[in-house]
Amino acid sequence: MRGKPLSILISLLILCVALQGAGPLLSAQAASTAPEELDQLLAPVALYPDALLSQITTASTNPQEILDVNAWLQANPGLTGTALTDAAEKQGFDPAFIALVNFPQVLDMMAQHIDDYAAVGQAFSADQGSVTASIQRLRAQAYDSGALRTTEQQKVEVQQSPGQTIYVIQPANPTVVYVPQYDPTIVYVRPAPGAVVATPVIGFYAGIGIGTLMVDNRSWGWGGWGWNWGARQAYYNHGYWSGWGNPYRAPHSWYHPRPVVWANRPGYRGNWGYRPPHYRPPSRPVPPRTGRPANSPGGHHPSPGKPVPPKPGAPEKPSTPGKPVSPSPGYPAPSRPSGRPGAPGTPRNPDQNQPRAGQGTTPSKPMTPGGNRPTRSQAPSVQPAKPSAPQQPGTNQPRPGRPAAPAGNQRTRPNQPSVHPVKPDVTPQPNSGQPKAKPSTAPGQDNAPRGRFNRQQS
Repeated sequence: MRGKPLSILISLLILCVALQGAGPLLSAQAASTAPEELDQLLAPVALYPDALLSQITTASTNPQEILDVNAWLQANPGLTGTALTDAAEKQGFDPAFIALVNFPQVLDMMAQHIDDYAAVGQAFSADQGSVTASIQRLRAQAYDSGALRTTEQQKVEVQQSPGQTIYVIQPANPTVVYVPQYDPTIVYVRPAPGAVVATPVIGFYAGIGIGTLMVDNRSWGWGGWGWNWGARQAYYNHGYWSGWGNPYRAPHSWYHPRPVVWANRPGYRGNWGYRPPHYRPPSRPVPPRTGRPANSPGGHHPSPGKPVPPKPGAPEKPSTPGKPVSPSPGYPAPSRPSGRPGAPGTPRNPDQNQPRAGQGTTPSKPMTPGGNRPTRSQAPSVQPAKPSAPQQPGTNQPRPGRPAAPAGNQRTRPNQPSVHPVKPDVTPQPNSGQPKAKPSTAPGQDNAPRGRFNRQQS
């Protein structure tokens, strides 16, 4: 009986040893990726310059560091140039990230698609040769479609080696790097026979100066990065990459890789014309519209034909003598009253003939000694009053612009407010050629003069 538990214990120990030996094999099988899947993962960056591409693939081996460095960049937006690389080196980041801090848009793209680049890092750690073959396969398709060519931003070299054709991409200016921008559903597809491509299908972001990276005494120096396509290996610091000597240790490792959904990206099953549901191609900068100022002074412009009320306190423009004055813009023209003002039995509207804010009253013509009333003008325009000397107190002639009679002969109508007495003289305003007109009637009173001329007419 004692021998049976001992045999069970020995069997368990043998099983544990066997599982430990098969662990690396299982992990390698899990990390192996089909060529079509590798093409989908590497399609957005396969046309980048060789040095930048080697930095991206080696940095993908630590997805947690991608998130940490991207967050650190966003928290330190004021660092640039040498201060940026020195601060990144003090943080203990790996050499690939010290170089990539000068390309914030690349790090942000990797952080937004962290699961894809975590899969790239797994495939690169397992087999650099398969990643190398995928990059050259994609570049060959882009060159065959006519999209990959030498431009002002980059230089494309086609090299022939035994058994394969190698495509090398380098910056046209050794000190300025332009990051490409393209749609994978276009650049890897050969156009139809007879089709003419009017514009280049590969765009570029603004150039980034790498003068601070042109050093040889640092492991992250730009000259030490590249790709040995014949040996099918990437290198940094002038040597093949096999890991970092003093790797970065994340203070909080919280990222966990998630499975990649292969059907949610272009190139599914090798079909680059495939557009997955809700696919949005990379956006390009939109040029500003021509013919319309982007930031015009004033901010708001009224539409043509729309009246604009005058600013409060602005003086009115003097009118030309003999020329009718049009109503102020933004206010309606004065309405014509129905019936003769002051006629018995005619109902009056309290809102008629009342002065509006910012407008003067329409002066009526003085009556003749015979009591004949003047003919009413058909137009609602206001006639300008000619400047004249102030009237002496005691005269019965109405002053221009003030058609009211003296307060002594004013009769009060029933159910109407009484008329306020008129001051006997008018004080002329300084720098003005005519006296200031004041309304002489209260709301609801007509403007016809009353007094002895009315009694003569009756």
